[in-house]
Amino acid sequence: MIRARDSKSAPVGVLTRLLRILEAIHTGPAGLSLKDIAQLTGINKSTAYRILAHLESEGYLFRGDSGAYFIGPKLVRLAAATNRHAALREISRPILQQLWKATGETVNLAVPDGSEVLYLDVVESPHSFRLASRPGMRRSMYCTALGKAVMAYLPAGEREKLLSALVLEPHIKDKNVPPAKLRKELARVCQQGYAVDDQESTLGARCVGAPIFEVPGKLVAVISISGPTTRIGKDQIPALGAKVAEAAQRISAQVTLSSSDRR
Repeated sequence: MIRARDSKSAPVGVLTRLLRILEAIHTGPAGLSLKDIAQLTGINKSTAYRILAHLESEGYLFRGDSGAYFIGPKLVRLAAATNRHAALREISRPILQQLWKATGETVNLAVPDGSEVLYLDVVESPHSFRLASRPGMRRSMYCTALGKAVMAYLPAGEREKLLSALVLEPHIKDKNVPPAKLRKELARVCQQGYAVDDQESTLGARCVGAPIFEVPGKLVAVISISGPTTRIGKDQIPALGAKVAEAAQRISAQVTLSSSDRR
């Protein structure tokens, strides 16, 4: 019989000390000194200082002129992104499910994350043979419908910066990804309103993706449908693209409304 590990008997490690420190600083909006942090957490000053110094160097904490420690900009951004992602999932879910019912294929919601897309939500196809995606997964931008839908709508300067930094590995299908070819494809995405991954990231699979905007020109997320080529033929792509783009527009309207309500 496999026995569950008794977490209560596990030794207190560095991660536990780190979390104690963050929780203590969170309770002190006016900032806490090293002495205060050591007293509140029960961690000796030398150990607390090493952890604090590392968190400060990584941007998770900020130390003021008085020496007091505050929650840093990186933690603030992470918290804001988490709240934003939760709101995006809640707003998008009903429309994702409607798109899932209309197409019978896997539907994905993702956000840009550096040179990748981060999956926030997935509604899996009911078919036993389907593309497997999961929330938390990351994929490259240049060879996915989700990523190309992001890149197509970036400001020109940001798009070129991203293109120059990308490591363009061979497509599974084409075995070659010239930057000039990718630029032409991104221009086509803007014209038709949706992006296509035709066996570029997964052999035997096609995906169609479209952008979600908070306001015109400000992309916040992307959605896609994905399925095997046996069910998504090339002749079906325009009709599926129209469905995905229409769903993305409906989510955009909800996101815009939600943003205006918060102002």
